[in-house]
Amino acid sequence: QPQFVESGPGLAKPSQTLSLTCTVSGGSITTHYYYWRWLPQPPGKGLECMGAIAYSGSTYYSTSLKSRTSISRGASKNQFTLQLSSVTPEDTAVYYCARRDVLGLSSWGQGTQVTVSS
Repeated sequence: QPQFVESGPGLAKPSQTLSLTCTVSGGSITTHYYYWRWLPQPPGKGLECMGAIAYSGSTYYSTSLKSRTSISRGASKNQFTLQLSSVTPEDTAVYYCARRDVLGLSSWGQGTQVTVSS
């Protein structure tokens, strides 16, 4: 089973770009046939899916966040990243990275708290 570690700044100011990295232990983001996802959980709310990058490098984004979201492969084959531009306090959440297989089964990280505040 893979392990996930989300990393990045815990605080961002409005209008900045948030950059997070997910590091996967014991796996590669190019391994067939996995999808690698970013999911935020705002305070008091459930998980939301921002988007994913597939093993092939193809990306998929939530319609509501597509214009502000970029998911990419990281510098290492065991990393992938999230960039969310023009952040607002509504983007405050615990951000999780996860892997989904072709059967819909998921593995999750512990999440990292991101607070957007001036």
